[in-house]
Amino acid sequence: MIPFLDLKAQYKSIGPEVEDAVLEVLRRGDYVMGDSVTRFETDFAAFCGARDAVAVNTGTSALHLALLAAGVGPGDEVVTVSSTFVATIAAILYTGATPVFVDIDPTTWTMDPDLVEQALTPRTKAILPVHLHGRLADMDRIGAIARRHGLCLIEDSAQAHGAVRDGRGAGTFGDIGCFSFYPGKNLGACGEGGSIVTDNQEFAATIRSLRDWGQAGKYNHVRQGFNYRLDTLQAAALAVKLRRLAEWTAARQRVASLYGQLLEGCAAGLPAPAGRDHAYHVYAVRVPDRDLVQAGLKEAGVATNIHYPKPVHLQPAYAGLGYGPGRFPVTEALAKETLSLPIYPELTVEQATHVATALRRICDSRAARAA
Repeated sequence: MIPFLDLKAQYKSIGPEVEDAVLEVLRRGDYVMGDSVTRFETDFAAFCGARDAVAVNTGTSALHLALLAAGVGPGDEVVTVSSTFVATIAAILYTGATPVFVDIDPTTWTMDPDLVEQALTPRTKAILPVHLHGRLADMDRIGAIARRHGLCLIEDSAQAHGAVRDGRGAGTFGDIGCFSFYPGKNLGACGEGGSIVTDNQEFAATIRSLRDWGQAGKYNHVRQGFNYRLDTLQAAALAVKLRRLAEWTAARQRVASLYGQLLEGCAAGLPAPAGRDHAYHVYAVRVPDRDLVQAGLKEAGVATNIHYPKPVHLQPAYAGLGYGPGRFPVTEALAKETLSLPIYPELTVEQATHVATALRRICDSRAARAA
């Protein structure tokens, strides 16, 4: 079986380095906010092309603190998308603000800039686009809207580590970029982790304080904060992986390019070409009768996944937001049809070819029978 994700293969290539880095922390005993955290923040900011990075315990915490630093609170609204993991929306609700959804673009599957302006109200405080699957949203147009209306622009870059457009990295197009280091991410910790990046010194200072109980110096609590600190052990492991991230991103992009070539003309709908704009955390195709296609791939020895089978506005936990079925047709169609194929740096050409060949055979056979 070709696995959907193979973290064991990743560890095999870097295991001794990770172990040495972790053992160094254990020997030093600086388990919380140790030297490895500071060094990782410096290196991650440089990788993204930002002035500052502030490491936290999860990507959700990164979003939460970014919103708080931007002054988002009760009574405010944040424009975002429903085609995302629930953490994006949960972080908005944590602040007491209200998420306001817009649909996604049918080609890029990210926030549709044509719909953003009409969603703004006097209560709008921020715009929060999601770089879904690792593809950069249209930040030029969305950024222009944010500037025109004096709104904070916060990027959910949880899946987009390493995506680059015109020399700028994910997370640096807006005021604050938010990343997750969940183990399966393109840059994943050996547990939980996250970070923000920003060029705004005030935002960075506020988030540094908020993540550590609102302190400005030991036992000087200047604001009500949180225990959102990144463990030193996680920072040490992340630092090892960060040195390989550019190489890993290029490998993902090569797999995506190979899929595109092998599946050209296939009955499955492919993601639009994106080049370096896409870090390919996920390579999703659109297929009718998704469950049957997924079952066929499993029989062919290919593990797949679904991101995300039910958009946030249709999740029972978020029914109180007041959005019903049919409100966002592109988002809802994508949720019903997308199937995520294996994609990771260690995936071989032979494995990727097997995946694409099996998918083409299944989809073309079903299309022929339906004709």
